[in-house]
Amino acid sequence: MPSSYRPVIGITMGDAAGVGAEIIMKSLRQQNVYDRCRPVVIGDAARLRLAGTLIGGKAPEVRIVASPEQARYECGTVDCIDLGLIPPDLPFGQLSPIAGDAAFRYIERAVSLAKLEQIDAICTAPLNKEALHAGGHKFPGHTELLASLTGTPEVSMMLVAPNLRVIHVTTHIGLIDAIARIEPGLVARTIERADVTLKRSGMVAPRIGVCAINPHAGEGGLFGHGEEAEKIVPAIEACRARGMNVEGPLPADTLFFRAGRGDFDVVVAMYHDQGHGPVKVMGVEHGVNITVGLPVIRTSVDHGTAFDIAGKGVVDERSMLEALRQGIELATVRKH
Repeated sequence: MPSSYRPVIGITMGDAAGVGAEIIMKSLRQQNVYDRCRPVVIGDAARLRLAGTLIGGKAPEVRIVASPEQARYECGTVDCIDLGLIPPDLPFGQLSPIAGDAAFRYIERAVSLAKLEQIDAICTAPLNKEALHAGGHKFPGHTELLASLTGTPEVSMMLVAPNLRVIHVTTHIGLIDAIARIEPGLVARTIERADVTLKRSGMVAPRIGVCAINPHAGEGGLFGHGEEAEKIVPAIEACRARGMNVEGPLPADTLFFRAGRGDFDVVVAMYHDQGHGPVKVMGVEHGVNITVGLPVIRTSVDHGTAFDIAGKGVVDERSMLEALRQGIELATVRKH
């Protein structure tokens, strides 16, 4: 596949009561997006048109297509596979079971298109977990939803920010439950997914730093109950034996400092806030969420539905642009 290949990126609209339609319309009025990919939105055409009236400046036209093959992929026109699920009077900024169900349906259609190889990657606008549940879909978030739809037993969440990548051993569960769930096999599989993903992106020997669970990595048994020795060290030893470049378990505060200055290519975080906190500090407008281990490429913005500013046209689209960029790169590498 030539390096000039422009992958087809399926962009799901997310929760229609949030900022998804606005960040999509802001992003897809930029010519450089179309220079690098062929975007098609899976969502609601009327909602996109409404968002276009809110964002200021010249908005793209919205053109309904039945499939990616019908799309024109020309800047100035947003091609939309219109599921027509959102009533015209749905308010912005309010929890809605209708919007939650629709967000699920957009993802469902995108996965179907990816399985049929009609799109090369999925890029998701944010959904609202409470609305998703109210709409009848009991998933903690996009990551678990995509795993279910693709029949993938286990995936990992990787967050990418400037100068920092973080992959998570556990994500959307409480801290006590997370510590109980962490075990050597899960830690080793997470390290391996990080290693494979970065090698596919072109790194020869990714440098992987693994967080401890306890402060100071347990301080030789002074803190915690020996979790590092029991749950993490065997995984690191097994991965090293297979040739991976892994260091740890290291105190999280020290590890993130070292990763930020370039000592590591990816950090393995043990639980949600351990990994999310440092990435959020780097700026959510630059962060991207990548689901690792799926049979399809999926990237996402690293922010929520922002109900407080939805419908005002003021949302920052830079995280969506970065998510598109990451999806383009991963899809292009896979095509090669």
